[in-house]
This record gives sequence, structure tokens and C-alpha cells, in this order.
Amino acid sequence: MRNMIPIHEAFQVIDEKMPKLSTEFVSLEDSLHRVLAEDIKADSDLPPFDRSQMDGFAIRADDTKMAPARLKLIGQSIAGKGFDGEVKPGEAVKIMTGARVPKGADAVQKLELAREINGFVEILEPASPRQNIVAMGEEIKEGTKIFSAGELITEHMIPTLAAFGYAHVKVFRQPKIWILSTGTELVEIHEKPNKDQIRNSNSIMLKVFLKNIALNATILRNIADDEKLLAETIHQEVISEDSEGKVLITTGGVSVGEYDFTKSALRSLGAEIFFEKVSIKPGKPTVFAKLKDCFVFGLPGNPVSAAVTFYLFARRAILRMQGANRCDLEDGFAIVTKKIKSTKERDSVLPAFVSTDEKGQMKIESLRFAGSSNFIEFARANSLVYVPKGKDLHEGETAKIWFLR
Repeated sequence: MRNMIPIHEAFQVIDEKMPKLSTEFVSLEDSLHRVLAEDIKADSDLPPFDRSQMDGFAIRADDTKMAPARLKLIGQSIAGKGFDGEVKPGEAVKIMTGARVPKGADAVQKLELAREINGFVEILEPASPRQNIVAMGEEIKEGTKIFSAGELITEHMIPTLAAFGYAHVKVFRQPKIWILSTGTELVEIHEKPNKDQIRNSNSIMLKVFLKNIALNATILRNIADDEKLLAETIHQEVISEDSEGKVLITTGGVSVGEYDFTKSALRSLGAEIFFEKVSIKPGKPTVFAKLKDCFVFGLPGNPVSAAVTFYLFARRAILRMQGANRCDLEDGFAIVTKKIKSTKERDSVLPAFVSTDEKGQMKIESLRFAGSSNFIEFARANSLVYVPKGKDLHEGETAKIWFLR
């Protein structure tokens, strides 16, 4: 195993190693942010009949060539109850928006251009064939594929799924995820730290990140810097559980310090480590491993490092095992407003705030980055900016960004 791999190679390793989980059916209302395991097809033409686009009168266009034209009203067509007769020359049917256009009619003239009087309607302006009519199947034909397996179900897809009868949707199962922080210096959120301690912010941060992609996670108790205790906890709480698609995300203890025990604890349990250093700042000592049937991400303990490496690597892997065909963060390009310094040996992926100016151009505001523990500045970030090693980004240049959403 190479000592340190570039970011793109870390992506490749994750993509190669992550298997797809099995599938299940869930109710449509519970399908939000799940990954489709089947193609979605239209089970009917849409609209299923020639449909009126507005309130007005269904007519034969030829009858209005010499408008104004006086036509006999023979009925009405409303949504859910259409007119079953046929419109013949010299006749009209009053029609409502969304209603079925009756046989014989080939146009709809809107109410504002007609005048109804004693069983007749006067059409004030000529109508053209197909005017104000959405033809049967114009929006989609029966059997047409709408969504593909591997797509993440969004809230905007729900009405379409409902419209074509998908009361239950076939999706990939979700992994069972545990979050485990390490560090003798950590205390729980509700506790008051002493002069050598800090509160554990990483665990709740990662749990919320996972909630953003509709995943639940179990937060395990923090483990002090004790290799044996760490290994025992991982074995008892995670490895011994019989469950499909297990993922453990740890924070802390992945560097090379005297009290960094995460990698040695994993190795003592027989883990296969795929990579343990990535050429990235922050987040160099990120670990990706497999321990029996559980995939493990060992993230750095500093909050910004943990956040960046979660978004780039752990999130990708978790989406990949759910069968998602797009596992990257949404990316784009924006203009640098102030010089962003690079490092010589590693690519940087730094928190940033991206906004759109009055001309519609996206601009990068680099946040004051005083180190990977600077979660105060990270709180304002809505994106990550990529800074290639050895290449400063200067004002006015275009840089790659990943959106944190």
C-alpha cells in the first residue's frame, strides 16, 4: 500500500470496494432521499385524454372563421365528468380547465373572448385548430422511462411517482451506521470541560450530516485513548451485530502520535486497510478499511477535517453502497475574490462561502482558515473550494467548488 494517495485515487478505491446493498419496497411517503432500485415508467399517456388548458368553450375551429360566430350550447365538460356527446357544426360545449375535450371539438376559446346568451354562445374572435388544448400523450407516452435506477428520490419527484401509481417504490436498503469518537480529552455536550478538555462536537455533527441524506446513525460512547478498550468496543458494539451493510465512522486517533490508536485497534481485529493517508489538507490521515463485514472510515479528530473528509469520502461510500449513480457532491465553478494560498505537498479542500453577484456570477469568499479545528468559521461555509497543490488561486481566477448540500 502506498504511503499517501491523491484525492481522485481515494475516490476510485471507494468506488471499487463498496458493494451494493439488497433492495426492498417502501411506501411512497417514506421514499424521500432513498435510492431507486428500478426504472420508473409511465403507466399511461399523460394527459390520458385531450385536455383543456383553460375555462372556455370547446368548439370546431372552422365555425369561428367568420367571427363573431353564434353557436348552440349543448352541454358542459368539467374535470372528472366530461361531456360524452359529439360537437357538431354550429355547436359548442362549455368546458373547464383540466376537463376532457369532447369528440368533434378541435379548439377551446377562452371565456374572455366569448359571450353566453340564452342557450347560445357568441365567439368573438376566431380560434385555430388545437388552440388551448393539450393533446393526449403530449406530456408523456405510456411506457416512457421517467427516472432511472440509481437516482436519489427528491421531494420534486414524489408527485410524478404518485401520478403513475407508485404507491410503493423499490429502493436499495440503507446501511446500519455507527459513530464512534475517540480521545481522553473529550466530554459530552452537556458536561462542563475542565482546563484540559473539550466537548465532543464531532459525533452529533456527523449524525446530522447523515440525516441530511435520510440516514440514521447510532452514536456510541466516547472512548478514551486506550487501544484495548477501543478494539473491544468496536467488536462488541459493531462487529458482533448481525446486520447487512454495516458502516463504522470513527473520529480521532488516526494520525501517528503516541496516543493515536485507531489504526492499531483495527489491525488487531483483523481489518484490511485500503488507504490511511490522502494527499489533502485538511484530512491527510483519513483511513478507509474493512473489518469482517463492516466498512470503516477513520476520520481525523479536528472538526473541520472530520467534516471535509466525511463529505468527500464517507458520504460517497455510503451513497455508493445504496446503489446511487451520482455519489459526488454537486460541483461547479466560481470566481475567486481574494487570493487563496496553496500548499506545496497536498491539494487543499477548504471551507468557503459562495454567493451570486448582481451579474449572476458565483463568487468565492474564502473563510478565515486558522486550522482544521476552526469550526467557528466552518459554520458559515456552504461549499468547499479546491486548491491544487503548489498553485495559489488569485483574485479573478475560476476555481472548482463542491456545494455542501
